[in-house]
Amino acid sequence: MNPELPTHAPAVLSTSQRTALISLLADEDPGVHEMVRARLISYGSEAIPWLKPYLLHDDPILRRRAREVVQHFQRQESDSRFLAFCMNHGEDLDLEYGAGLLAQTRYPEANLEALQAVVDTAANELRTRIQPTISPQQQLLVMNQYLFSDQGYRGAQRYESDPENCYLNRILERRTGNPIGLCAVYLFLCRRLGLPVAGIGLPGHFVCRFQSATLELYIDCFNQGRFLTKGDCIRHLHATNHGLHEGYLAPVSTRRILMRMCANLQQTYLQTDNLEEAGRVKRYLVALAN
Repeated sequence: MNPELPTHAPAVLSTSQRTALISLLADEDPGVHEMVRARLISYGSEAIPWLKPYLLHDDPILRRRAREVVQHFQRQESDSRFLAFCMNHGEDLDLEYGAGLLAQTRYPEANLEALQAVVDTAANELRTRIQPTISPQQQLLVMNQYLFSDQGYRGAQRYESDPENCYLNRILERRTGNPIGLCAVYLFLCRRLGLPVAGIGLPGHFVCRFQSATLELYIDCFNQGRFLTKGDCIRHLHATNHGLHEGYLAPVSTRRILMRMCANLQQTYLQTDNLEEAGRVKRYLVALAN
């Protein structure tokens, strides 16, 4: 018979009491497991050091459930950091940093420096391939060859049903994602390479635009970096029953890009009936809109 657990956590737990409590995380009775989980959570982040030794425990159930409690606290911290980032900056947010913080709200173990290093490595490789004497269009072709052919980045065909296509760390790891996620990677590379490329938020799609005094090209990162003309984008607007509105073809601020990332993520969670996660992301949208 399983022992009863007090409703409220005592002020202090001895080492033996902690050990006994945490061992019940692996109890077969779901009611006991949930009660123990709630009790550990009631201690706040103070419980993290108690749980860390169990992250390598021989019992896979105990190991997994201990990790889930630790991640609960880590996600709370990540949630607060991202909300603060959204509320305490202006219109020109650091998109790469913001996308990394957003990824940590779901994957708190994601290392922002490691994500940055992945993009840095790609940019360094591209610097060896892009000759300064070639035309801007040729530079973009070299970049597309490297990113979409050599590295294998591609659009996820059913991206609306999988939130992993929205998070930067998973996009970099799996080399696939939704349109705005792939465009974000493209923008990060272009910023390092000094290429004048911006994000363009078409209705129902997201692309990049290269613009200089002599060339304007739209880049469809979801479709292997295919080049589009302004006329192609206008035809997309008509085909999706949107009128020709210059705002649709204007560069989008980094705050607006993050808002669209969060809106896509919220929609994905709603489509998969994950209302708790959808509600979490809604808070980010409210913070970004204010």
